[in-house]
Amino acid sequence: MCGRTACTLVPNELSRAAHYRDRTGRRCKPLWKDGDTDKYRPSYNKSPQSFSPVLLSNRHFNKDAPVDECVLAAMRWGLVPAWFRENDPSKMQYNTSNCRSESLLEKKSYKDPLLKGQRCVILADGFYEWRRTEKEKQPFFIYFPQSQGGQVPSQQNTQKTKSDQSLDLEESDQDGSDWTGWRLLTIAGLFDSWTPPCGGETLYTYTVITVDSSSNLQSIHDRMPAVLDGEDEVRRWLDFGEVKSLEAMKLLQPKSSLTFHPVSSLVNNSRNNSPECLQPVDPTVKKTVQPTASSKMMMSWLKTASPTKRKNPDEDTSAKTPEGKPGAEKQSKPAGPLQQWLLGSGSNKKPRTSSE
Repeated sequence: MCGRTACTLVPNELSRAAHYRDRTGRRCKPLWKDGDTDKYRPSYNKSPQSFSPVLLSNRHFNKDAPVDECVLAAMRWGLVPAWFRENDPSKMQYNTSNCRSESLLEKKSYKDPLLKGQRCVILADGFYEWRRTEKEKQPFFIYFPQSQGGQVPSQQNTQKTKSDQSLDLEESDQDGSDWTGWRLLTIAGLFDSWTPPCGGETLYTYTVITVDSSSNLQSIHDRMPAVLDGEDEVRRWLDFGEVKSLEAMKLLQPKSSLTFHPVSSLVNNSRNNSPECLQPVDPTVKKTVQPTASSKMMMSWLKTASPTKRKNPDEDTSAKTPEGKPGAEKQSKPAGPLQQWLLGSGSNKKPRTSSE
């Protein structure tokens, strides 16, 4: 299952980090759907009912747009079917935060959007999962391993010719997608649009598709989100014009490419929204441990990066919603949980990591 995520990039950073390639292989930077940047709030601890960034085909909003043109939108976690007849979506009697890949064609709530091509990709720094023990549950943060320089897969191919590399640089200069930060986790999902029967604004919501856990995550939980690993898988999942539903479902497989580290039980309470939620801890020994290779690479690009006018995710632990309250601390310092714990500014203690 997947019941908690973290996504700490501000809207303009998300647009750069979520760059994609269309059918021709051209790199593109997705724009935000009008008004959606106001709905999305970065958070160290996102729970269902909060708004998260999703990537999807612009054809869903603009019938004249190419199917392979993508946009970013802020959607509420927990799918509300278009056919739901109550005026209050909170009156739904069942949980739609997750849906099992094995039953997508069995339940109307998921079958309808799947067959309509309403596929999306949920973006996150990573997700949390809990390992059950005899006495308690130990939370873990799970994410993509980071390559040298924090580069995304399309930038990792060392076999590119000089002309290919020059073309990439040209494209980066043109669309501003030269992102070298944390590689976002890309999760397969379905979305639907619901309008209250009494009238009102249309609400866009999504559900996270889950599969059996990969071998390296089975010790934590028997289910995991359906992760899309690489630009080609993301493109095929979103391109409902070229890739039909049954073909797209073949992408929903366990992925062993994720890494993880244990985190504090602070994340257990969705009201806690601070860097400590992501900071690695040793659950058995209270001492600093050696950083992983992924952490060292992350540290490298953080030391050379100098983002400007970056906003911090809310850190108000007394907030009444998982998203925290507006008007949180506005001091000038590196933002984002990964920067906080790697640079040691997220808590009074030095950051600690464990090798997995």
